[in-house]
Amino acid sequence: MSLPVTLFRDGEGTGRLDAVAVEEPLELRLHAPGGPLPLGVLMRTPGHDRDLLLGWLISEGLLPAAFTLDPDPENTNVWHLRTPEFARLAAGARLAVSSSACGVCGSGSIEALSVRAVPPVWTAGPLDAAFLAGLPERLRAAQPGFAATGGLHGAALFTAGGTLRCAREDVGRHNAVDKVVGWAHGRQPGPLGDQVLVVSSRAGFEIAQKAVTAGIGVVVAVGAATSLAVDTASVFGVTLCGFTREGRLTVYAGAERVSGAARLP
Repeated sequence: MSLPVTLFRDGEGTGRLDAVAVEEPLELRLHAPGGPLPLGVLMRTPGHDRDLLLGWLISEGLLPAAFTLDPDPENTNVWHLRTPEFARLAAGARLAVSSSACGVCGSGSIEALSVRAVPPVWTAGPLDAAFLAGLPERLRAAQPGFAATGGLHGAALFTAGGTLRCAREDVGRHNAVDKVVGWAHGRQPGPLGDQVLVVSSRAGFEIAQKAVTAGIGVVVAVGAATSLAVDTASVFGVTLCGFTREGRLTVYAGAERVSGAARLP
């Protein structure tokens, strides 16, 4: 979206049009016998909304075995979920607005996460550190929205062999992850053990949580990792890499999957 702005340089203002990232609410309504309920409201960048909602349901532990998920015919910011499991979903829903910048958006602890998630199964063998260090640049090349606005996070799924499967952008880093997880679920239901998740942001708990619930074995972040993200990755056997830039990376957990990684004595 382009908006009029005033750019100041050396004290002199110039009017121009500037591209800005779009942020709008997306409401998911759960249909129950008594009528529709607001299951969640996500502040997101429009686009790939079905993938976003699928990924969000997976990360929240709410994805039903049987369901229909359809857009509202009149409102592009509303989707409808119908499932025989409406009582379970209504009981487990947060029924709150999730901002595009939220931190811990779902489960608030490793203990709660362990109730509904299992460690990923990795069978692809060790990954070369230089390969992992180069993935953020490949993600950046797949981010036209960031290039235009500077205001969008990115997330991507790569195979262990280096094939880019999917890249998505959003104002929320966790939304971008949900979009790629939802995309993958529509094509490969089940865990994504041999996939590498790359994010353009820091690796906070919510990123580690979403990787665990999706069964992803390796996470590569451009920024730093938080202590709770490291603890989560360690408990669930996820390889977590941060500060991945300019040929360097820091492996916080799961170093056994990175070839050449040294261990502390």
